[in-house]
Amino acid sequence: MDTEKNRVYFIGAGAGDPGLITLKGRRLLDSADVVIYAGSLVNPALLEGLSASLHDSAGMTLDEIISLIRKSFETGKRTVRLHTGDPCLYGAISEQIERLRELGIPYEVVPGVSSAMAGAAALGQELTIPEVSQTVIFTRIEGRTPVPEKEKLAALARHGASMVIFLSIGMMERVTEALLKGYAEDTPVVVIEKVSWPEERIIRGTLKDIASLVKEAGIKKTALIYVGDALRASGTPLGKESRLYHKDFRHGYRR
Repeated sequence: MDTEKNRVYFIGAGAGDPGLITLKGRRLLDSADVVIYAGSLVNPALLEGLSASLHDSAGMTLDEIISLIRKSFETGKRTVRLHTGDPCLYGAISEQIERLRELGIPYEVVPGVSSAMAGAAALGQELTIPEVSQTVIFTRIEGRTPVPEKEKLAALARHGASMVIFLSIGMMERVTEALLKGYAEDTPVVVIEKVSWPEERIIRGTLKDIASLVKEAGIKKTALIYVGDALRASGTPLGKESRLYHKDFRHGYRR
């Protein structure tokens, strides 16, 4: 039996732009027999021309997804579970993988370009800048799904690091209230709706006014929130340089 074929591939589709899927992900997707994709979050352009049987998981339960995967595996079909962005961040793959392990079904995770990275690219800047921020926190505010007490947004805000907040745009006022426990009012905030899609929108503000700007723009879902002083770099030169390329910095490749 073809050992590569008879397994399940969890593939990150990228942030939205169909060009952001990896070469490996594209190859496996093109050769799939069954594709289970994450509804409206995955760009339909990625599915065009596929000969595979396509299944939108938006209306499916975990049991139904696993049942479909199991049936496909047992009949020797290559199954792709296509997730948005990179599946390691809010991809809900852990619960699927636990079931596959119980069933003895082999799997492989193929990374993709996270929306967090695509958003930073849209801003044209780094999120880690010497002497400003060397840490990036990926998180979300608690909603119907709780978060650990020590990871509440207000607690994380006290680090003052660069932060990318997922799945929280519909609670923007609560988000800003929590962030103000650690950041100053004039801290830059950027909201990016549908990053890398044709309808992408970027809203810039500060913690003082971003909630009203988002409300005015009518953004209620599918958006990321970026926070931190590093964001000043996309509008104003900060004059902070790494030692790596400094003329006086010596290392094994430059004397």
